[in-house]
Amino acid sequence: MTRVVAPAPIHKTVRVAVPPDRAFAFFTGRMGRWWRADHSLLKTERADIIVEPRVGGRWYERATDGGECNWGRVLAWEPPHRLLLTWQIDGTWTYNPDLVTEVEIRFVAEGGDATRVELEHRHLERFGDLAISARAALDSPDGWTGALAVFAAIADREA
Repeated sequence: MTRVVAPAPIHKTVRVAVPPDRAFAFFTGRMGRWWRADHSLLKTERADIIVEPRVGGRWYERATDGGECNWGRVLAWEPPHRLLLTWQIDGTWTYNPDLVTEVEIRFVAEGGDATRVELEHRHLERFGDLAISARAALDSPDGWTGALAVFAAIADREA
């Protein structure tokens, strides 16, 4: 019998030059400002990305024409220290309500006006046959690495 090894969770860390409360607020409240425009499930231009600020809230993007596309849900809302979201976008980059991986983001004070932002994307085995390729994409410069780099650069200027 062949044993399938589950892909390891993705771990990323960036540092921003703002305190945790501002980093958390910018990450959650201005996601449409820093998330790459070409990383969208919408068929039309994106107006915003919304994280509803409560447990059970939706995580979704809204188009300029009013259309919406879900990405997941809020599992934990603990400002300014922790956010836990479901990621329900499958390995073909389509919203799938039956797929539930998790993205946990922690905002750790580093003294003064700095915050270490730690991201973990876990349960990647739930991508099934696409687990290895989905992990590779999410762990690439076009995935979480790039997303957090853009977040940090813009947060340092605007948060």
